Amino acid sequence: MAAQSTPLPVPRKLWEHPDPRQTNMFRFTQKVNHSRGLNMKTFQDLYDYSVGSRRIDFWQDVWVEANLIYEGDYTEVVDPKARMDSIPHWFRGVRLNFAENILYTRSPASPSERSTLHKEDAKVALTEVREGAYSARNLTWAALRARVGRLTHALRKRGVRKGDRVAVVASNSFDTFVAFMATTALGALFSSNSTDMGTKGILDRLKQVEPRWVFVDDFAVYNGKTIDLRGKMREISEGLRDVREFRGIVVQPRFDNPVDVSMVPRTVTLGKFLEAADGKDSIEFERVEFRDPFLVVYSSGTTGIPKCIVHSVGGVLLSTMKEGKLHRDLGPDCVQLQYTTTGWIMYMSSILTLLFGARSVLYDGSPFQPDVTTFIRLAGEQRVTNFGTSPRYLHELQKNNIVPREIINLDALRAVTSTGMVLSDALFEWFYDTAFPSHVHLANVSGGTDLAGCFGIENPLTPVYVGGCQGMSLGIKVEVYDSTIEGGEGVKGHPVEDGVPGELVATASFPNQPVFFWGPNGAERYHSAYFARFDNVWTHGDFIMIHPQTRQVMFLGRADGVLNPSGVRFGSAEIYSVIEAHFPEVADSICVGQRRPQDADESVMLFLLMAPGKKFSEQLVQRVKEQIGVSCSKRHVPKWVFETPEIPTTVNLKKVELPVKQIVSGRIIKPSGTLLNPESLKYYYQFAKVEELVERQAKIKSRL
Repeated sequence: MAAQSTPLPVPRKLWEHPDPRQTNMFRFTQKVNHSRGLNMKTFQDLYDYSVGSRRIDFWQDVWVEANLIYEGDYTEVVDPKARMDSIPHWFRGVRLNFAENILYTRSPASPSERSTLHKEDAKVALTEVREGAYSARNLTWAALRARVGRLTHALRKRGVRKGDRVAVVASNSFDTFVAFMATTALGALFSSNSTDMGTKGILDRLKQVEPRWVFVDDFAVYNGKTIDLRGKMREISEGLRDVREFRGIVVQPRFDNPVDVSMVPRTVTLGKFLEAADGKDSIEFERVEFRDPFLVVYSSGTTGIPKCIVHSVGGVLLSTMKEGKLHRDLGPDCVQLQYTTTGWIMYMSSILTLLFGARSVLYDGSPFQPDVTTFIRLAGEQRVTNFGTSPRYLHELQKNNIVPREIINLDALRAVTSTGMVLSDALFEWFYDTAFPSHVHLANVSGGTDLAGCFGIENPLTPVYVGGCQGMSLGIKVEVYDSTIEGGEGVKGHPVEDGVPGELVATASFPNQPVFFWGPNGAERYHSAYFARFDNVWTHGDFIMIHPQTRQVMFLGRADGVLNPSGVRFGSAEIYSVIEAHFPEVADSICVGQRRPQDADESVMLFLLMAPGKKFSEQLVQRVKEQIGVSCSKRHVPKWVFETPEIPTTVNLKKVELPVKQIVSGRIIKPSGTLLNPESLKYYYQFAKVEELVERQAKIKSRL
């Protein structure tokens, strides 16, 4: 692919840190300069050090900075000669425990001892808020440890040992968090699923990992409705009846009075389950190898059974300390509110704030109940410093003319993190020009479930410009490869110049690579997911570009959803940005490429979901095409524009392009259980014969 013929314009600068010398990242850089005899001055200097010939030194520096609780020692950080696709061992010889590091902090003066250095017993660790509730509930560090301790004793008495799996189908609550900590304290593996997932999607996950116990809420609360989950419990219990390891369901009460579950087979109430602890609440942590597994997360699985991605204790802890301490400046004075369900990787992100002694606000329910201002008011009332959300939420605020800085005091707010999909240029500018205080750091990040971390992330040493992610995550060697290369076993990829779009790849190993995929053919599925495209290179599936001047990472959409009409490649996000900025009558859209077996070229199809009360028309189609031509280029203009009654999304509300692309290209697919609205896909089958459809529509119009 040829390089850009004209220089890219430098986007508008929106924010920069008022005193970067006071940040953890700057102090870390100076410490490394002193200890390594270097003279790094900028973020780019530090990033280059972290991924260059001395990247192993960098990870050793991060290990020292992280100050985790552990025992043992390592002989080498990682084998520098090991292939990335061999999933090399990091810090072999170190033993540590996930829950122990969350619940305690190591004192610098006592390397192997636990200390409540900044996690004081009386300080609030967790705040729980439920949709529709008028008050928040708080849990101190002392009370949290006691609850975790009781459950660890009960789980051990009920047969849970290192390597076993414990799952939840539950809300973002105290009880769910305690189950997470107690499971990992024992060296067992934790798997979380949200209550809004369909039973099939839950069983597609659980039947693969074969849990010993499943913790399930008795009720769910969402969008003003209270939903009885006992029917779902029966289906889960029935679905797991042939799993030899499965012992039963532990029912977590969502309200003050637990419901009667005597008619649901293989269930025990949480209260009854805890009786096995015999009143004990101390915690004996099972320290495991750095590489040992503790968490199973899942690919979205939009067209098949989800992949069970297994993460290591040490990899996630070290990566989190790097991102939280260096990139985000997290510390004991922080308060985080992350909107998430328990079925998404951001659930883990929301509770990992506790690693830094900060407070986490757990929210359960719709962010728009009882009205659109509810969630942002909560952020102000709780004096939140770090607010995690999505482009969709910000778009809803903008669409409803909600100006957060005018409706609540946001003086405490330091950063807003947006993830899940691409944040449009229009939302970047609205954020600073209209919506939030100018001091707030807008962090548009991208990474995900696969690495339990970020590829593109914020940092305090460079400005925020309109569009994209601020820069790369330290220690992860990200490159952009020519996406026109078909790839295959042994095929070497080819990097493109900055300013040229291509495939996001990681070309060197990092500690938070998944250690394996659970289940049959796990090694083969792992290799196929990341390493089959280019030899010994992690291919992530994102279509990106690095800005030559600002070094921003511009995410242009999923590589699977890359549009390629007549050899012109661009991302669907470019189309979405135009729709969001210029067409308020459109509630949402989905853009895919169509290439059937008989097609010599790809055609671009755009489907518009109209806002309530707004009508789809030929005039609208013409305006959309004209605006895309003006904002992007004539080559970006979709060949087809249609109305759609519904856009398929995952249960985490991420729109899914690949199933639609496959359907309109003539394939029949089996929807995954992780789709929130699998029935919506049926509508798109008619477009596989789009010419016949258009001809029929034209005949109908001619008769009117």
